Amino acid sequence: MKARSLLSLLALLLALFLANSALYIVMETERAVLLRFGEVVNPDIKPGLHVKIPFVNNVRRFDARVLTVDAQPERFLTLEKKAVVVDSYAKWKVSDVAKYYTATSGDESRANALLSQRINNGLRNEVGVRTLHEVVSGERDQLMTQLTAKLNEVARNELGVDVVDVRVKQIDLPPAVSESVFRRMNAEREKEARELRSQGRELAEGIRAAADREVTIIKANAYREAELVRGEGDARATATYAEAFNRDQEFYSFTRSLRAYRNAFQSKDDVMLLGPESDFFHYLKNSEAGN
Repeated sequence: MKARSLLSLLALLLALFLANSALYIVMETERAVLLRFGEVVNPDIKPGLHVKIPFVNNVRRFDARVLTVDAQPERFLTLEKKAVVVDSYAKWKVSDVAKYYTATSGDESRANALLSQRINNGLRNEVGVRTLHEVVSGERDQLMTQLTAKLNEVARNELGVDVVDVRVKQIDLPPAVSESVFRRMNAEREKEARELRSQGRELAEGIRAAADREVTIIKANAYREAELVRGEGDARATATYAEAFNRDQEFYSFTRSLRAYRNAFQSKDDVMLLGPESDFFHYLKNSEAGN
């Protein structure tokens, strides 16, 4: 009885071991190949539960998601033979599982290294036929589009992967070149600043001259109008005085004499020497002078 139970337990363990060795699962985010003694017998296993022959077949799984390869910055020469340091990266995913396994042995780091090498070769070719301005800004998008298309074709044929996108993170100049470029840019900016300041001063002088001319015109017009008003007032005052004088000449003379007396004796220190027969005190000596 005990021997039968032990055999049953061993049989159960053996069955579990064989089931574990024979059954395998491929996830939705994975691609897999089935190998028989190292030879590919099923190049693209679909996601799901599958059965294999234990100890004969082997399954290699690979990440089916979009992966990123960060290429090392490399120095390239432009069309004018100017050196630039380009830092780039690419997005890729496995398309042909069998070819990918054959080219890289399923090693993702090896795939990244091979892709990095091809990215740098492609960048070297694309940068070499463009000027520095075109590489930096003018044709940068076009460069990336063409490089992605060419690299995708090469990578699909050689590595069994699709290159989704290639992008440049940064483009730098070598230190020696950067210093000369900086000096030239600084000189250009200073020249532009001087031209702008000169234009500003010229514009300011024009505005100031126009304002001064406008002030002069306004003052001249105001002075002319003031003189006209003053002349009209003087004429009206003279007419009024003449009319008043004509109405009563004696009273007018009397009021003028009183005003003269008041102005002459405003201060106690004033001294006036007059002859006895002077007309200055005419109305003081004779209250009926006007009669």
